[in-house]
Amino acid sequence: MRIIVRILNIQQVTHDVKCFKLEKPDGYHFSPGQATDVSINKPGLEEELRPFTFTALNQEHYLEFTIKRYEDRHGITDQIHQLQAGDELIIGEAWGAIEYKEPGYFIAGGAGITPFMAILRELHKENKIAGNTLFFSNKTAEDIIYEQELLEILGDQAVFILTKENNPPYVYPQYVYGYIDEEFIRQNITDFQKHFYVCGPDPMIADIVKNLEKFNVKADSVVFEK
Repeated sequence: MRIIVRILNIQQVTHDVKCFKLEKPDGYHFSPGQATDVSINKPGLEEELRPFTFTALNQEHYLEFTIKRYEDRHGITDQIHQLQAGDELIIGEAWGAIEYKEPGYFIAGGAGITPFMAILRELHKENKIAGNTLFFSNKTAEDIIYEQELLEILGDQAVFILTKENNPPYVYPQYVYGYIDEEFIRQNITDFQKHFYVCGPDPMIADIVKNLEKFNVKADSVVFEK
């Protein structure tokens, strides 16, 4: 299934991230955490498919993608960031293995927050956010996607880890300098019986899954896109 959808609105989220609101086709459905394959409806780009996660709720009358631009790659995200309202994308069916099961720890790196946005927004809307904690790793404070909204949803259960900035303009006590490594997990996770939702660069996912195994976290309690 390939469907052409028109861009309704584009908003700047961070210096290299934009939010794209799109027409929602009749009958189109997805679950929070799912993604779809996207391409640009322009000659020569129709078959250049890339996966992007839905960040709005399925109940909304529009679709939404929150897309980071990787300028140094000169690739599709660079092309998408040059689009304007009225331009068109091509989407496919929804897919993905990241699904909320029960309260736990969300561990995200960079644009890896996107599968969690719809999940957290839905939990917040349904007053079911209690018991969840977010550890969100970025290079610097200005890289944090939807920082204010995440604080509004999770309060002090949103913890932002900065890997390249040891002296940011500290506004919130939730800034931590370092990496989500074995020692961080030991010091910050109190219940290893909970679920762990992990998304980010492949090496980060592999390291976190390996470290969670050291704390005897059950494999079926770790949710990530394989």
